[in-house]
Amino acid sequence: MPALQTLALHAPSVAAAVAYTGALTLDRTVAVVGTLTADELIQDNSNLAKLSRAAEIASLVDSDTRTHVVVSASELIGLIPVLRELAQNKRSVVVHVPISSADDITDVLAVRDSGCAVLRSATAQQAVDFSLVASLSAQKLGVPFIHCFANTSGAVDVQAYEPVADNADIAAFLKSEKDESEEGNVEDVSAADAAYAVVAQAMSLFDTSYSPVTYVGAADAALVYATFGSELSAEALGAAGAVQISLYRPLSVQAVVAVLPQSATRLVALEQVVRQPTAWGPLLFDLATVLHSREWEAQEDRARPIILDAVSAASPTEFSAAQLAQVTKHAEELNSPAHFDPAAIAGITTSNTLAEDVAGLSVDEQKKRVESIPYGQLLRDLFKQRLHVANAAESRSIWGDAGQVGSTPEFGFGQLAAAERERTRLVQAVTDVLRDVSVPLSKALHTALNQWLGSKDDAAVASLALADEINALLDAETTSSLDAVRRLRGHFARQSSWLVGADEWAYDLGSSGVHHVISSGLNVNMLVLDTAQYPFAATDKNGTRKKDVGLYAMNYGTAYVASVAVYASYTQVLQALAEADAFPGPSVVVAYLPHAGGVFGGNYSPIEVLQQSKLAVDSGAWPLYRWDPTKADSARFQLDSERLRRSLEDFLQRENVLAAIGHSEPKLSGIRASVEERIGERLARKARGDVDTLLGGLGGPPLLVLFASDNGNAEETARRVARQGRRRGLDVRCMSMDEFDVEELPFEKTVVVSVSTAGQGEIPSNGREFWKALQAASINLNATQFAVFGLGDSHYWPRAEDAIFYNKPARDIDRKLSELGGARLVDVGLGDDQDADGWETGFADFEQRLWAALNIDVVAGAGVEEEAPGRTDEENKVISNFLRGSISQAIADTSCGYVDEWDGKLLKFHGTYMQDDRDLRAERMSRGEEKAFSFMIRVRLPGGVATPAQWLAMDKLADEYGNQTMKITTRQTFQLHGVLKRDLRETMRGINRGLMDTIAACGDVNRNVVASANPLQAHLQPEVVQLATDISRHLLPSTSAYHEIWLDDKMVAGSAEQTSPVADYEPLYGPAYLPRKYKIAIAIPPENDVDVVAYDLGFIAILDAEQQNILGYNVMIGGGMGMTHNNRKTYPRLATCLGYVPKDKAIAVSEKVMLVQRDHGDRTNRKHARLKYTVDDYGMDWWRQQVEARLGFAFEAERPYKFTHNGDRYGWVKSTPGLNNFTMFVQNGRVANFPDGKPVKAALAELARVHTGNFRLTCNAHLIVADVKDEDVPKISALLARHGLDNLDYSALRLHSMACAALPTCGLAMAESERYLPSLIDLLDKIIDEAGLRQNAIVIRMTGCPNGCARPYNAEIAFVGKAPGAYNLYLGGSHSGERLNKIYRETVTEEQILEVLAPIIKQYAVERMEDEHFGDFVIRAGIIKETREGKDFHEV
Repeated sequence: MPALQTLALHAPSVAAAVAYTGALTLDRTVAVVGTLTADELIQDNSNLAKLSRAAEIASLVDSDTRTHVVVSASELIGLIPVLRELAQNKRSVVVHVPISSADDITDVLAVRDSGCAVLRSATAQQAVDFSLVASLSAQKLGVPFIHCFANTSGAVDVQAYEPVADNADIAAFLKSEKDESEEGNVEDVSAADAAYAVVAQAMSLFDTSYSPVTYVGAADAALVYATFGSELSAEALGAAGAVQISLYRPLSVQAVVAVLPQSATRLVALEQVVRQPTAWGPLLFDLATVLHSREWEAQEDRARPIILDAVSAASPTEFSAAQLAQVTKHAEELNSPAHFDPAAIAGITTSNTLAEDVAGLSVDEQKKRVESIPYGQLLRDLFKQRLHVANAAESRSIWGDAGQVGSTPEFGFGQLAAAERERTRLVQAVTDVLRDVSVPLSKALHTALNQWLGSKDDAAVASLALADEINALLDAETTSSLDAVRRLRGHFARQSSWLVGADEWAYDLGSSGVHHVISSGLNVNMLVLDTAQYPFAATDKNGTRKKDVGLYAMNYGTAYVASVAVYASYTQVLQALAEADAFPGPSVVVAYLPHAGGVFGGNYSPIEVLQQSKLAVDSGAWPLYRWDPTKADSARFQLDSERLRRSLEDFLQRENVLAAIGHSEPKLSGIRASVEERIGERLARKARGDVDTLLGGLGGPPLLVLFASDNGNAEETARRVARQGRRRGLDVRCMSMDEFDVEELPFEKTVVVSVSTAGQGEIPSNGREFWKALQAASINLNATQFAVFGLGDSHYWPRAEDAIFYNKPARDIDRKLSELGGARLVDVGLGDDQDADGWETGFADFEQRLWAALNIDVVAGAGVEEEAPGRTDEENKVISNFLRGSISQAIADTSCGYVDEWDGKLLKFHGTYMQDDRDLRAERMSRGEEKAFSFMIRVRLPGGVATPAQWLAMDKLADEYGNQTMKITTRQTFQLHGVLKRDLRETMRGINRGLMDTIAACGDVNRNVVASANPLQAHLQPEVVQLATDISRHLLPSTSAYHEIWLDDKMVAGSAEQTSPVADYEPLYGPAYLPRKYKIAIAIPPENDVDVVAYDLGFIAILDAEQQNILGYNVMIGGGMGMTHNNRKTYPRLATCLGYVPKDKAIAVSEKVMLVQRDHGDRTNRKHARLKYTVDDYGMDWWRQQVEARLGFAFEAERPYKFTHNGDRYGWVKSTPGLNNFTMFVQNGRVANFPDGKPVKAALAELARVHTGNFRLTCNAHLIVADVKDEDVPKISALLARHGLDNLDYSALRLHSMACAALPTCGLAMAESERYLPSLIDLLDKIIDEAGLRQNAIVIRMTGCPNGCARPYNAEIAFVGKAPGAYNLYLGGSHSGERLNKIYRETVTEEQILEVLAPIIKQYAVERMEDEHFGDFVIRAGIIKETREGKDFHEV
């Protein structure tokens, strides 16, 4: 029996009956808010509050009133933020939603994850009853309810109830003891069963047959439907059954499991939805959760049914028994998860027209679009005609196809930036018209324009309707004063502008353009789809670490950021997209969508995508959150999932936002102290400035000059401006941008900024913090005048759409200073490397305009104490006291991990470079930490010969002080990476104890001398190794600084040679040492395994007729690989022959050639200081005369020789009688225990413990196990085989590959190299195999920058890094290393590399002549022009 007194109610509609019940039955004072008019309710509505718009529901968030709300389904999506707040505040609000179509149901399901309970009625009577069930349950659970019901177009007669305020049963229900799990967010799975029990109890008050989840149909049904609230009769179902879910949220898994028959083999989600953004309906994913739940698994021996998705616009109740039988028959024939249209099978024509059909697309096309881009439908559904996706979002490039221009964000960003500029012009044009009283405007147009101008960024006001109204009024006007407005009329409506891309953009935020969008300040939204499978890999196939785009954007501080997953919380996605659109600036929505191969293809399992999403979200690996920097600290971060990644927790701790989700009172003491300290310092500085002003402005008018520079040019221009300022009597300060506090800009009268362009239009490293602060600043620069000069290269990025990156930092800073109210002195100056004099041309014009604008003449006598130019490298060497500097003090300073610039330059002479982990740079800087500094140490190892004991010593040092890896370099020695400053001395001592040293391994001295390691010429190697050792010793610096600093001047046997007992004297070098480095190589024809002509000095051995003895050497000078992109004055060069000398003269020649370079090399321009430029400047005849004069004898004529090969000879080779050599392939020289299960480092250490011969390091970065006795070969072979080190089953292309270290340690790297080349060769090998060239050697090399450490410019194929993911492609070097290659394509990506090389390789396979190498072929075939000498390297 019902617990309530009933009464008959005749209402004009079900909605009216629901509203009446909600308003009168439980509490006469409850308000009803909705879009329904009073006439739609019962006639007596005197007790109902005045109806208002659904948007007013927001007022209920902070109200304790138990309110019933009636809204249309179409308004729900816009109410998502309010619904979430109601849920978070535990308001007992019931939102009643009349539904009459699949569109309405789709809208209801869109908010299913808003935190509200969702209840559906199937009949008019249920609608009345469930309105009370929802209200009572809401009060008891402290959860808002969404109650949806089928509305009718005509009057209904239902059973209503008398007011029940004093009803005993109701009172007992509300006062019954609550379980703690009953309260809280309904998305909490642990509370779902308790909430189910509460709703079931409330239902029983009205009809004992009601249940939140019911089953109807055959008890032994094999096929069972599941529906959202729709009632199917047992007669219609026949042999099938149906689980009817009235309480959809929270969904009780236990209840569904309990009612589902044991006999069920197929579970069909019968769904009435349209416009779904995923290939599967929402109910199906809930069923998948049920079937993979703990409750299901707890049932022993119960088979899991196949789940099927039957989605259409037809209501389940529309199917007759015969039609449903057809659907059942079709479903019974499906043996794997699938989705289908039941209405089409049953022959039901649905009345709903898909939105895409209206746009002229077929259903198949619409379906393809939705399935290709699951988030695309959400964007279209939310923003409709306002949506503007700018970058070909629905092409295959959405999954990271970077080869297509339309896939890059910078391409679309250019469009959107242009549109923003046009809209800004429209604002100005409308403002001008409204201000000009002489313009004749109609009252209607004047009103409309005023309305638009006041709310131009509010999409609800600046709508298409208003735009159409204004345009119609414009057409009615005839005045020409409106022409500017008419030209821009297309920008009246506020578009929702989006860039859509894939997770490939996250591997490098600069080259992908993500950084530029975030830093632009424009109202542009980015949707970045992350398609990675869970668990996530740390790096991609190239070893590139993926960046957290969301965390990066939050650290930037000015962008809205959200992390969403459509298969985890559909509602949260909608809310995030809506908030991003409304945010007045850049927004980044990172969306999770795992896929593997064919996305949503026929074999794509809904269970798989659900599991991936849920695992990622539930584990915290993919947290759902929203971040709005414009909100108060406590509301800035909203966590929408249960768990958070540690990196985000760290960020929130820094931002003091965790108080919003875990603490009531954030601890701000440290921040407050630092803020007070900064403010105090700022006020003190201002006070000192005021005193100076009162004393008469002793320094003259102030001028602040700021610079940001990576290569020194911008700093040079800044210092020139500073010097000219002093000559004009100004009080000048000049510093890097990051040294200056942005908050002090308003106190500066005149500011000049000089900034170069880094990477892809980015601010250089010493200006990034300033730029970040400037973007976030809310300062007023009305009293500040400024000028900006930029340095860039207009041809650096050759594509037209990349023109926006030319001098972008300068233009961005100029724009921002103007926006903050600064007065622009002159238009931004642009220095272009492509001009005849480079940036000098633009700077001369800028400087002239600057001083003319300031109107300040040179003051007589001013500038007497002009700032001296910065210290040069030459001066640094001279004043270093023979390489001491302040190195001892710097390495003893434990307060930081770095040394200063000048000590850093001196450390190179000692064999070590300061570096930092660039993978961590941005993250550490964003936390206010210093870079992750460490040091690379390079050993001096002439000839590349090391004993097993030395190998073990280096192995131990790598573990104790390095990054647990060793690098075999391209110059035949060891490198350690990752050594911390505090460990430098101990590492150096450890190397010394291993009878090695590092002196002169780097710096402007003779470097490590290399010699041929070819095992086929083993009988000659002792001689050339000894020559390399003798030359190295002879040219060693004599200073005792190395021993004082690293070894406390205590010598050990065999330690670094000190050739003179007199300290502080350099008989060969002098106090300034050499202009640049000096490299020497020794080769034995026919093997050119050292690339002998790529060095400053090369000795080519000339053998006797029996090829058994070395007679002497051809002397080659002027080789060198380094150059600078787009600087044609720099180029690689191969060495030229001076002549022949007997072998006993080689050491003398090495000295005299070096001395000529010491005395005549360029010491004013380090880019022109290598010996190769001195050779070209003076010519070979002059050089021959100079060297011969110092030698005291003449060179003989060049002797004939021939090189046929420049790679290594792999595998076992019999060298001298009784001895054997094994050459192993060490990919790019990296000796490490790799995560793929190959413990190369450990295996080589084991080998070193048993090996009785030597190791030889090759100039191709490989390793020779040398001098293995015949009887030891089986033992060594077995050890190599056990660890897979004998595997030489690689393509000849890979065996002839080489890459420099590059990222993350090299500070010069512009792109990946060592970490990327192996995976690129994987792709090229497929082309090679198809062409039948697997055994044909092609020399292929890669470097991360143009400095040429891996000798790319004489390779047959070479890649030189230009920007992250982009390389210049060179072709045509000779296989023997004796000819330079030439650029074939600029700035190519991986896809373009494969696209370009594939046809050339296939052509080579078909058309090559016998024994013709690839480099020779591409020249003969006319594919590339031959490079005859270094000076024509750039001629294409």
